Amino acid sequence: MKEVIAIVRINMMNQTKQALTDAGIDAFFAHEAHGRGKGFVNLHVLEGANQGYEEAASILGEKGKLYGKRVVTVVVKDEQVQDVVAAIISVNQSGKPGDGKIFILPLADAVRVRTGETGQKAII
Repeated sequence: MKEVIAIVRINMMNQTKQALTDAGIDAFFAHEAHGRGKGFVNLHVLEGANQGYEEAASILGEKGKLYGKRVVTVVVKDEQVQDVVAAIISVNQSGKPGDGKIFILPLADAVRVRTGETGQKAII
C-alpha cells in the first residue's frame, strides 16, 4: 500500500476530484493548506527581512505571503500509484510555478475501524 499526497491549486480541486474518480479512485481526503514554493521568494531578501531590514521587507511584499492550496491524500494499492499520479498531473500541470507537488510514501498498514479489517482489505 502507498499513500499519495498531492498539493494542488485551490481552483483545480474539482478537476482533480473528477480525474481521480475517472481513474477509479473514489475514496480520498482533501485538506485546506497554505504554503509557497522556493521559487516564489528571493531567499536573500527573505533573510534580510528576517533580520529586520525594512527595505528587504518592502521588497518582499506580496511574494513573501503564503498561498492557499489543497492537500489531497489517497491510499491505494501499489499497482494503482502510477494511475493516481497520472490523473493528478493530467489536470494540474500548466507548466507554471505553483502547479503543485506529489509525494508517495510507503504505508505499513491500515485498519477499517468498523470491521477490524487490515491491510488492503481495509482500503478496498
